Amino acid sequence: MDMEQLQKKPPYAMIVLMFIGAFVALLNNTLLNVALPSIMKDFDVDASTVQWLTTGYMLVSGVLVPASAFFITRIKNRTLFITALSIFTIGTALAAYAPTFSILLTARMVQAAGAAVLGPLLMNIMLVSFPIAKRGAVMGIFGLVMITAPAIGPTLSGWIVETWTWHVLFEMILPLSITILIIAIFKFRNIMDTRKVKLSYTSLVLSTIGFGGLLYGFSSASGEDGWGAVDVWGTITIGAIALIIFVIMQLKMKDPMLNFGVYKYPMFALASIISIVVAMAMFSGMILTPIYLQNIRGFTPLDSGLLMLPGAVIMGLMSPITGKLFDKFGPKILAITGLTIVTISTYFLSQLTTETTYTYLMLAYTVRMFGMSMVMMPIMTNGLNQLPMQLNPHGTAMNNTLQQISGAIGSAVMITIMTTRTKSEASGVEDEVKGQVAAKVKERISEQVTQKATESAQAGTPMSKSELAAYGKQLAEDPSILKYAKELGQSLSKPLVDKAMVEGINFSFLIAMFITIAALILAFFLKRVQVPGQKVSKKAMKEAENEITES
Repeated sequence: MDMEQLQKKPPYAMIVLMFIGAFVALLNNTLLNVALPSIMKDFDVDASTVQWLTTGYMLVSGVLVPASAFFITRIKNRTLFITALSIFTIGTALAAYAPTFSILLTARMVQAAGAAVLGPLLMNIMLVSFPIAKRGAVMGIFGLVMITAPAIGPTLSGWIVETWTWHVLFEMILPLSITILIIAIFKFRNIMDTRKVKLSYTSLVLSTIGFGGLLYGFSSASGEDGWGAVDVWGTITIGAIALIIFVIMQLKMKDPMLNFGVYKYPMFALASIISIVVAMAMFSGMILTPIYLQNIRGFTPLDSGLLMLPGAVIMGLMSPITGKLFDKFGPKILAITGLTIVTISTYFLSQLTTETTYTYLMLAYTVRMFGMSMVMMPIMTNGLNQLPMQLNPHGTAMNNTLQQISGAIGSAVMITIMTTRTKSEASGVEDEVKGQVAAKVKERISEQVTQKATESAQAGTPMSKSELAAYGKQLAEDPSILKYAKELGQSLSKPLVDKAMVEGINFSFLIAMFITIAALILAFFLKRVQVPGQKVSKKAMKEAENEITES
């Protein structure tokens, strides 16, 4: 299809349809998080088993996203969208009426297989459909979908599970997916060029082991056994080796499954580095904030979701605005401003106490997400703008893959830092509490022995020292005394442990702040770019800016 003609009259109806499809798929990504306890109860499974509903979804998605570049290059966009959405819809139907946990888990993986391609496909269609002068605005709208959908998932899920059952989470998505699918069959058209490239099955296997191993390993590192678990360091090691071989293979292939040649373009490479750093910092906030609220302050998961919701909504609403500002000013000023805001707000999040108010935390988190909104989509769009059209599928696949990997790494590293710092701060707490409990228990036993001695003396049957000692020993093993000691230990240790954990969270946020500063320094090297081979006159740029402003 003629690109100039297409960009003069973009397929808005088709893109809106894809936006809705991508929104549904991305919403589904986080929809089950709050519902997991209900599913555990209904199917009588433990926490480690039910967690596979989210882990399995993430792994399938993480494995297929790198392969999306091949699918987009090889398969016509109409066929690919309808196929991906059909797979997602089948998975949703299976999940909605799953009679057993194994079927529900299978359904989630089927969902992930369909959803994994929708985001990269939509991004590529937007890159093809709009000229460079308008890309910031449309990518900003894509950011609205990409950010808002997964952000409202936990809050929506909490409300639905409290009001109805977890089945409704899938039942509400199913008719929407079917409707989009039917409309797509009749209204979708092919607008992207394809070419016959051969899939290297060796590359696919290496990619699956490499990206899957890293995602699983880093995601599991925050478990009870931490980095010492065999399944953690083992899968990370195997994944890293497979990934190194995969990269070497791709660099030597004529038609690679994932073209690492995108990193020959400096602005794309720089955008990737900044995106990785920002994603790590962002995910640290998304995981540390709920830990503070729920484990230390006693808030419910729904309360945590509601606290984080304003930040997600603001980030989503800002995306289109940021996109227009990007079209006008480029990425540098936005990235520097945004990362400065993120750095300052992250510092405020590193100053938490056991008495920090809900409002303070909400404001700090919301301001942080506001800063993030000025960074993510502009630098990603700027990097993609430097790639020639044929490398767009590889650029979008690379961005999506790195975002998932960096999110998993960021979460694992921040949890490790928090745990290590907490243990350091809590060292000596156990001995201190044991000493206090022993003194209090001894005092209580002494009081009861004295009382017993007084009562026996008044009754005319005084007890000897050996009898009183035996009575004291008997009291030390009495269930009521043991219960008193346990409750006393918990009441004395909880404030100290909570304080130590807060220090661990604060230290993690402080590390995240320095990581953000590194991204801020890199942002000063950003330059505005345009698609190679596409000349954009000043007049055209001006007209496009006016059109965006008017709209």
